[in-house]
Amino acid sequence: MQDSLIGVIGGSGLYQLEGLDNIEEISVETPYGPPSDLLIKGELSGRSILFLPRHGRGHRLLPTEINHRANLWALRSLGVRFIICVTAVGSLQEQYVPGHVVLPDQYVDQTSRREYSTFFGSGIVAHVSPADPYSPKLRDILAKSTQASQLTLHPQGTYLNMDGPAFSSRAESQINRKLDLDIIGMTNVPEVKLAREAEIALATLAMVTDYDCWKAHEEAVTTKSVFQHVLDNAENAKKILAHAIPQIPLTADWPEHSSLAQAIATPREFWPDKTITKLQPILSPYLT
Repeated sequence: MQDSLIGVIGGSGLYQLEGLDNIEEISVETPYGPPSDLLIKGELSGRSILFLPRHGRGHRLLPTEINHRANLWALRSLGVRFIICVTAVGSLQEQYVPGHVVLPDQYVDQTSRREYSTFFGSGIVAHVSPADPYSPKLRDILAKSTQASQLTLHPQGTYLNMDGPAFSSRAESQINRKLDLDIIGMTNVPEVKLAREAEIALATLAMVTDYDCWKAHEEAVTTKSVFQHVLDNAENAKKILAHAIPQIPLTADWPEHSSLAQAIATPREFWPDKTITKLQPILSPYLT
């Protein structure tokens, strides 16, 4: 399959991507409503990419207001098969220092809005396997690019997704540490689950901004303290992206690109036409 557009979802502090050539703004209508913002198509490091600011330009959307289904549907409908997510995270362990880069390989989902974390339902049931939720090959590309940028890298870790928008209490933060979780954020897990359903290879560039609030003798995390690190992290993320994007294959033939092949439980003859139309960008390989 010669369909290898690259998507970049920008997190806190990364609302635009400088260095793009041949820029085009694209408005996409989805069955789930509007995406977070216009999609920005352009060329970076010789490759075509689509950039989407997760919180919208100007950071206008709460974590629970982000329409992840619309975001992922829009990217897949335009041909994206690889996604790099950039996200700010808090550290739950001493070794993850603000300014460090973590490439999570696992997640724990504590979100409460289950209906927003799947495309399926309305007559078609699918159960994808997220045993290894983040693309190993894409994580490897990001690891090499982070090292080339001379930044401190943690090549694996477990990402805890909370609802937000409030940060953790000290008791919650201490419990999460005792559970041996590594980093905490508010947005990445719906993206990971939906990308797997959409047969997109996804990896996350988690940029550490703070120690949450588990350090009793330090000031608890605040928006002000986070954003002091966000700007530096955004510049580091851009360096990593510029190095990583040319390394992504031209052909979408990784295991993640056929994740629905054994996942759809509903026989084809029972698929409602309305749901087929709604999921056409995702189900297209299975409609012939």
